[in-house]
Amino acid sequence: MAATPDTKPFSPFEWMLAGRYLRARRKEGFISVIAGFSFLGIMLGVATLIIVMAVMNGFRKDLFSKILGLNGHVVVYKIGEPFSDYPDKASKIAAVPGVTHAIPLIEGQVMVSSSAQALGALVRGISEKDIKSLKLVGENIRGGTLDGFDDGQGIAIGTRLATSLYVNVGDKLTLVSPRGAATPFGTAPRSKPYTISAIFELGMSEYDKSMIFMPLKEAQRYFSKGDEVDVLEVVVDDPEKVDAYAEAIRKAGGETINVTDWRQKNETFFTVLEVERNVMFIILSLIILVAALNIISGMMMLVKDKGRDIAVLRTMGASKGSVMRVFLITGASIGVVGTIAGLILGVVFCANIESIRQFITVITGTPMFDPNVYYLTRLPAEINPAETAWIVIMALSLSVLATLYPSWRASRLDPVEALRYE
Repeated sequence: MAATPDTKPFSPFEWMLAGRYLRARRKEGFISVIAGFSFLGIMLGVATLIIVMAVMNGFRKDLFSKILGLNGHVVVYKIGEPFSDYPDKASKIAAVPGVTHAIPLIEGQVMVSSSAQALGALVRGISEKDIKSLKLVGENIRGGTLDGFDDGQGIAIGTRLATSLYVNVGDKLTLVSPRGAATPFGTAPRSKPYTISAIFELGMSEYDKSMIFMPLKEAQRYFSKGDEVDVLEVVVDDPEKVDAYAEAIRKAGGETINVTDWRQKNETFFTVLEVERNVMFIILSLIILVAALNIISGMMMLVKDKGRDIAVLRTMGASKGSVMRVFLITGASIGVVGTIAGLILGVVFCANIESIRQFITVITGTPMFDPNVYYLTRLPAEINPAETAWIVIMALSLSVLATLYPSWRASRLDPVEALRYE
């Protein structure tokens, strides 16, 4: 008498049988090909989703750090009168809990020219103490120094601007501003030469090719501001909680000021990034869904091919639940292994993404992730553990759900009918 198979839930017998169904035989080669494509689909879908989400997270984080590392989290304006009492306002605002700096600032558009080139640029008048407090600038000086910035006629410019103008530390640049002296014939442009005392590289091409820092007192003279400034830029401990700080800053500054924060200034930009990120997640999730549908088709073909085997198992005493679990293990194994492989591939790719970018650039001869288009000088990737966990859970869930119907059909197969028509 034939031995009755062990049909305890997920017994070694069920795992052994599922493993045999996963191994290809010559006459079952087509089914194995479908299983292989399903595995590749799950793996590539998970890896692609992890990589794209990591790049978009890194892109947002880098832009966030560059923009907020150079600009204040809260900007304070004076209402209806010149901002000449800025030292008093700055000291009061700096005393607000959570505020780290209150930076007086002057901004103006100029044309900057060297002996070889002339370009447009944005001048920021700022004191030596305050520019050194901006770590994004103070820690990224590539030539010269900021020491003695307040004392002389020196300016600091970005690396890309220096390259475009063919200048270096110690060379002179001429700044031309439309805000010149008033004459009977109108306002005359103001032109003045300055020596380059420092060259910085912020890692964001838009800033590195258009930003010039000038001593605050000199900027007041150059732009005919007297003792005024344009704004106070306030840096806080936690930019994400800027709403709470803004109200306290408004109260400390009094009724003559108005405030705006970085979210309001960059709302459209960051909203577009968030929408793009969500849409990409939905679109790329369809790759995993298609791979899961391949699992269904492959399993349905396997069930049809194994009809006689199922009938023999049932006549030997295997329960419907045991048959269902055999095919559930078979199909789910494709999804589980594919998901794990995709997770490893995605993490490894993200860890070496900059090297891969440079390799593709060398091979194709075409710049990949051009800084002039994407602002940043390197391809960022920031893996979010929670987001990655959701991707893995989604892939595993779709893989298991894809095997339920074929497994149920296998368990409902009538052994008499299967043997009669075999």
